[in-house]
Amino acid sequence: MSHQYTQTELDTAGILTVTLNRPAVFNALNVAMLEELLETFLIDAARPEVRCIILTGAGRGFCAGQDLEERRSFVEGNAEPPSLGESLRLRYNPLILAMRELPKPVIGAVNGVAAGAGCSLALACDLRFAADNATFVESFVRLGLGLDSGSSFMLPRLVGLARAFELAMLGERLNAATAAQYGLVNRVFPASQLMSETHALARKLTAAPTQALGRIKHALNFGLSHDLPDALEFEAVEQAAAARHPEYKEGLRAFLEKRPPNFG
Repeated sequence: MSHQYTQTELDTAGILTVTLNRPAVFNALNVAMLEELLETFLIDAARPEVRCIILTGAGRGFCAGQDLEERRSFVEGNAEPPSLGESLRLRYNPLILAMRELPKPVIGAVNGVAAGAGCSLALACDLRFAADNATFVESFVRLGLGLDSGSSFMLPRLVGLARAFELAMLGERLNAATAAQYGLVNRVFPASQLMSETHALARKLTAAPTQALGRIKHALNFGLSHDLPDALEFEAVEQAAAARHPEYKEGLRAFLEKRPPNFG
């Protein structure tokens, strides 16, 4: 499938930059863009030469959420109400799962507004870096909707239940500095430096052991919804498997030889 609304670029370090590319509408999500994103995370990002993924937006926005122009016929005519459940099950939910289950780090470079499902998309990333002029809005309530695209799962785990209720029920904009204070984003940079700083950290991740990063991501995801005994057993199983991987031998040898490891 040719990509009309997303752009991908793979550099020599193995960093795949995925850019949402509908800048005139702040990269609002339509059906075609969602299908392109799902293909990217299921196929392109899974290629062995890809070691880290950066997700960002073209222009002045990260992602404004669902493109509501696709809902205009329902408001202005006699069309049947859209099946939002079907839309979520067919497109949004598989995309969020693909991002969370991909055994590679996904960094969100939030360069502007992240609203509604666009905010959920940012929350689904493993790390979030924000431009100092970025904003986050759980805007579902403004439309008379509940949360979707994983926000109900990720938001309270990132900011705590009290702040999650406040952000979701009030639907107010959260600026980048406060988002960092809440733990919603990892770091904030001047807008002009966002991509260079994000790529600098991504390069550190590409130098790390790829299978170990995948195991770390898997373990943290597992721990979000399991109790301590299950998490401990999961760690034991994963470490047994990791110890059989060549990366462990290289890491151990490098430590004993007092040199930097080479996981390339």
